[in-house]
Amino acid sequence: MGKVSEKRMVYCLVAIFVVIAMVEGAKGATICNIPLSRLNLCRPAVTGRYPSPPTKKCCLLIKHADLNCLCKFKDALPAFNINPSRAFALPKKCKYNLHIPPKCRG
Repeated sequence: MGKVSEKRMVYCLVAIFVVIAMVEGAKGATICNIPLSRLNLCRPAVTGRYPSPPTKKCCLLIKHADLNCLCKFKDALPAFNINPSRAFALPKKCKYNLHIPPKCRG
């Protein structure tokens, strides 16, 4: 599969998750073990030129995240102003020794 097709597939998957989140609403839709309603807890730590350190609530969220699953969405993160390198650095910043897939490191 070509790089363009892979990116298109990732964007389609993200769009599907956004639609699911809107439809599921209060039912608590999740992506990669993270409730969509709580994704904003880590946003300040992964966006902007000088992101703040992750909060305790963000770290708790990361502790339960399926990083292998999240890695599949790495190429879509910039579309949401999320720096992928910062996102996959969160486990270390939260002092968790979680396995990060090699293609999602640094």
